[in-house]
Order: sequence, then structure tokens, then C-alpha cells
Amino acid sequence: MKVSDILLTKGNNVYHVEESITVYDALRVMGEKNIGALLVMNGEELKGIISERDYARKIVLKGKKSTDTLVKDIMTEKVLSVSPQDSIEKCMELMSEKHIRHLPVTEGSKVVGVISITDVVTAIIALQKETINHLKNYISQ
Repeated sequence: MKVSDILLTKGNNVYHVEESITVYDALRVMGEKNIGALLVMNGEELKGIISERDYARKIVLKGKKSTDTLVKDIMTEKVLSVSPQDSIEKCMELMSEKHIRHLPVTEGSKVVGVISITDVVTAIIALQKETINHLKNYISQ
């Protein structure tokens, strides 16, 4: 299974904000969309990513105010991404190694989607169920 298969199932909505808005406004968008991270973009250029974890560690624990802090001040700038052709196994390895929960999906420099650790785990479980069913059918023949 590939990243493109996940995007076919979940869709390729790319929720994003600009780096010049406040962290509070970014959190409001995350709440409205029921998501844990937002891409930070300038037009179609990926500039970074901001997550609930960034908020917790870089605002709350440091005693800052989300209404006074800009996204650009706490976003992760070095964003790892995957392509639609990458395997879900590669995504799982990358997410586990780097301790990240969201990966932008890019084709060249264009963002075409975002996948989360939940999307990857769900896909792996579906593959395992399919394999189990094939094995059951094979054994019962």
C-alpha cells in the first residue's frame, strides 16, 4: 500500500495557515477542523508545520501567550515529507524514528495532501486484516 492509497480513502484536504497569524488563531482552526496540526504556507510554498505538541511545549510550558505569539515563532521549519508513491511502511518508519505524527505529501514542491500516524496505522491494520482473510480462505480450501 502506498501513500496515494491513503489519500484516496481520506481525501487530500490540505489545511494550512500563514506564518503571520497568532498561535491562538491557528489553534482555533485546528479545533474547527478537528485536526492536530496545520501546514504553514506562503501561497503554495510549504514554510513549516505547527502542531498541538508545539503549542504545549513552546507556549504553555514556557508561560507564553498564544494570543501574543505568531505561528512563525514556534512552527517547525524543517518539515519532512513523503511522496504519493512512498510505501506506508516507509511512513511508519519515518514517523517512528523522528517522533512525528503528521507528514505532508508532496509532488515536487507542491503539497498534495497530509497524512497522520492514525492514517498510517489504520492502513496497516486494514492490510493485516486482508492478509488474514486471504490466509483463512487459503487454509479452508
